[in-house]
Parts: sequence; C-alpha cells; structure tokens
Amino acid sequence: MNPTSNKSDFEDLTTNLKDLAYSYLEKYNPSKQQLKIYLLKKYLTKIKGTKSKKEVTSIIDEIVINLEKNKILSDELYSDSKARMYLRRGYSLNKINQSLRSKGIDEKFVKQSLEKIKENQIEPDFVSALKLCKRRRIGPVRPENNRELFYKKDMGILARGGFSFDLSKRVLDLDVKEFNKLIRLI
Repeated sequence: MNPTSNKSDFEDLTTNLKDLAYSYLEKYNPSKQQLKIYLLKKYLTKIKGTKSKKEVTSIIDEIVINLEKNKILSDELYSDSKARMYLRRGYSLNKINQSLRSKGIDEKFVKQSLEKIKENQIEPDFVSALKLCKRRRIGPVRPENNRELFYKKDMGILARGGFSFDLSKRVLDLDVKEFNKLIRLI
C-alpha cells in the first residue's frame, strides 16, 4: 500500500467528520456522547470507508476533545440547560436525573445541575407536579365529579413522572381554588 494515499484518506475522513460535527452543532446543542454516536452513525451509513471501527472512534474522540478545548462543546452547560428545560416542562428531579444520564452526561455534572435547581427553587418537585397536573389536566384540574373516578389513573401518571407517593397524594388532594392560587404564583 502507498502510505501517502492512506494519509490522504485519513485527512479526508477527519475533514468529513469535522464538517459533519460542525453542521450538527449549528443545528443542535448535543452532549459529547450524542455527538460521538451521530458521527459514528454517519460514518457507518454515508461515508462507508475502509477504516476499522477502532480507528474511526479514535478520530471521533480527537474531534470531540478538540471541540471541548475550544469551548464549543460542554457537557456541564448542556446538563444545566437541559435540567432547567426539563424542570419547566414539569419533570421531577428523579426523571431529570434519569434523562440526563441516558444522554451520556457524567454523574458529577448531573449532580451539580440538580444542586443548582434545589438552591434556586423552593420545592422543585412540588412545582413540577403542579405543572404536570395543569398540562395533563389531571388532579385538581379535573371536574369535581370525575376526580375520585380517575384518582388511581392520576396517581399512575404522577408516579411515571418520577414523583413520590406522598407528593402525588399531596398534589391530588389540593382544592381547586388553592391549586389555581399556586399556579398563578408559579
């Protein structure tokens, strides 16, 4: 084999992967793990080179490290922004934790993000449960004659949202007037 042709193949592959990474970063704000998976999938489906998977992953790792050095890609900022967004959507702290870990975020960044939320919010799980009730129209938002019929279903919705039994019971037992006052405060 000609070593110069291998070098050009290597340079072409790195430039292709860098271009793909930059175009992906223009559209989305991914975590490091998501970017690595995206680049590997693109290599396997579109580029289909002759390099081994190990070589390609090492090239991708270099690209990600370079992006991290230039502060274009940061798991810490990603974790903070996603945690705040999930909280606004009505996710519990447990569900935020699981969602961030499934995105490949390091445990220390997840803990930092959750600590920031706990410092800034008075009772984040309670507020999130209220938001979820409002969005899904469950619990105190349901008509008074249907609340007892759907109590178990509403508890299930809140449980799948990651809320504890005591908190779910506390939110579902709220009076309509009290719920509306709390929602206005949020």
